[in-house]
Parts: sequence; structure tokens; C-alpha cells
Amino acid sequence: MKIEKYTKLKDNRYSVKIDDINVKLYDDVIIKYELLRKKEIDDELFEEITKYNDRLEAYYKALKYITKKLRTEKEIENYLKKDYTIKTINETIDKLKENGYLDKELYLKSYLADQVNLGMMGPNKIKNNLIKLGFREDEVNDKLQDIKDDIWLDKIRRHVKKKINSNKSYGVNKLKEKILYDLMEMGFYKSMIEEVILESEFKVSDDVLIKEYNKIKNKLNKKYEGYELETKILTKLVSKGFYYEDIKRVMNRE
Repeated sequence: MKIEKYTKLKDNRYSVKIDDINVKLYDDVIIKYELLRKKEIDDELFEEITKYNDRLEAYYKALKYITKKLRTEKEIENYLKKDYTIKTINETIDKLKENGYLDKELYLKSYLADQVNLGMMGPNKIKNNLIKLGFREDEVNDKLQDIKDDIWLDKIRRHVKKKINSNKSYGVNKLKEKILYDLMEMGFYKSMIEEVILESEFKVSDDVLIKEYNKIKNKLNKKYEGYELETKILTKLVSKGFYYEDIKRVMNRE
């Protein structure tokens, strides 16, 4: 196979024309195999060169991926698997470890610090995410145990307060139910959520109830009237978490 032409590219690669084939080779490959001094190579050497180039390409690609943010072995594997063999991926991961670019302990500490200080995920969701990223459950549990309950409780309190203050559609019962569901979806412990809900003051103004009453009434009074309309409105408002006594008081007033 005859080496016909070299063209330097913007990155640390050359476009090399070998017979009628154009291949992009890293300058490390050019140097390793002393290709600038060769005019011809055989098929066996060409295959060896391209395989070595693939390994370098996988490594540099993974390195670039890591520089954006810390990554786990699982993330590197998923990132490379569409383009490279499992053997090449494993070699890449081993090389990254050897050069100090993959540190599980550092990743775990950094991830937890970000979530504790900046995020709104609870411990269950954090654990599930880390397991998906390749960590063992016991590894994650050990670190989560070091985080004080007050940190999770404070996050729950902030969320509960925010939802109470922004509520414009629900009665107390429905609001509590919705907050419990939302926080469990966010990964917080049910016992902690219930503790905060129990200690929090839930108050829904008559304005919210009146607004919902009028909205439901305007929708239903085209089909119902009299006692039947009143019963339908009452049922709808109860299902939205409003107290029966408050509904009756507002309905009598309205």
C-alpha cells in the first residue's frame, strides 16, 4: 500500500492518502510508526495502525467528554459504545484511570455536594441516579448516611412553604396530598414529608375557594340547576380538597 499524501488538519491529526483510501491519523500514530519516513506499508501494518488510531481516538474523545464535567465509568462506556468495541472501551477506561481522570470517590463526593447545596432531589432519587451511573447501592448508602436529616428536612420545608404560598386551586386536603406526592417523586422520605406537613400551617383563603366555586358553577350551570347543581358543585369542591363547612359557608354567601 503506497502512502501518497499527508495533509495537516486543524486538530492534532493528519489526513493521509494511502492508495485510494483517505484515513485520519493522529500525529502520535505518525510518530510511533515513523510513517513520514515510509513510502509504503503492507496490509498487516495498515490494520495495526488503524486499530491503534482507533484506541487513541476513543481516548481523546473520552478525555474531551470528561473535561466538560466529571464522569463515571458507566457514562464513558455509554458515550463510546456506539462507535467502539467493548475491548477498546475497556482499554480507554483503564488508561483514564491510570492517568487519574476517573476517580469514583471524587465523583461521588462532588455529585452529592452539588445536590445537597444546589439541587432539590431527595436521597432516594439521588441514590437511584447514582446506581444508574454505575455505583453500588452500598457505596451510595454509606455516603448518604453522612448527610444530616436536617438538610433534607430544610429542603422539604422550603418546598412546602413555596407550594402553600403559590396555591391558587386546591383546598387544604388536596394541597397536602399533592405536596406529599410531589416530594416523594423528588425522592424524599415519606416519614420526613409527613413530619413537615404536620408541623406546617396550611391556610387557604376564601378567594381561592370562591374562584374555584365560580369556575365550577359556570361550567355546570349549563347542564344542572337547583339542588342538583349545588350537589355537583359541592362534590367537585370536596374532591379538590376544600372543607365541607367552608364550601357551604361560601355557597350560602354567594
